[in-house]
Amino acid sequence: MAVRERRFAAVVQGYVRREASVRECRRAGAVDHATTDLGLAVHGADLIVLCTPVGQMRALVGRLLPALAPRAVMTDVGSVKDGLVQDLERLALRAGARFVGSHPMAGAEKTGVAHARPDLFHGAICAVTPTLNTSAAALKKVKALWHAVGARTIALPPAAHDDLVSRSSHLPHFVAAQLVNQVLRPGRRKAQPLLCAHGFRDTTRVASGSPDMWRDIALANRRYLARAITEFVAGLSEFRAALLASNAAQIEAFLAEAKARRDAWVSRTNSPE
Repeated sequence: MAVRERRFAAVVQGYVRREASVRECRRAGAVDHATTDLGLAVHGADLIVLCTPVGQMRALVGRLLPALAPRAVMTDVGSVKDGLVQDLERLALRAGARFVGSHPMAGAEKTGVAHARPDLFHGAICAVTPTLNTSAAALKKVKALWHAVGARTIALPPAAHDDLVSRSSHLPHFVAAQLVNQVLRPGRRKAQPLLCAHGFRDTTRVASGSPDMWRDIALANRRYLARAITEFVAGLSEFRAALLASNAAQIEAFLAEAKARRDAWVSRTNSPE
């Protein structure tokens, strides 16, 4: 929708799995054409964006290779990069094409074209993950895509990207999921859900995301995510010890440090509250 609104491409073609989605895309004005035929969708395309869960991307690229035009450029929106980038880069080269990994830091817990909006990437950061084999021309084209839809790009090695997002993106999702499972598990008093107010709703919003997608993310980034969980548990254990010791100064320092760091981050990034 953003590409069409900003006229970055002459034609935007969409590939979907169900006929009902074809009609939905048309009603939303998300693409110029939509089809359930993968070969038809990518035939003659000079830029292809993979928007499936990371666990499905290798198989999808394997299927579209025969229809891929030479010198076509592929990118993606996947949340995990190390390993995937190298595999897709290798597959693209077989067809004389190029692949450059991307991860726009934008989105919501709701999925599907019904929840799409053309301003989603405005002001967002998009990580691009070139390798030693990345073509300068392909990288330029991928950056141009994200700039066209309003994002700012930063370049990171795939492994460095995965390490960083394991803390800032992946860990929060699973913390939110555990919080929901702990608070709303069966057997709690009937009043428990009634006492879950805005703080609980805001903190757990991301837990409503697609379980299939987040399962794939967890498995693909298990090494860095497991380390992030270990760090998180260690920090929470320190707070628990202070709580049991009635250490008011340590508890206040814990909260003050978090407030100062978050306030500074919001100020630097102009992040919406």
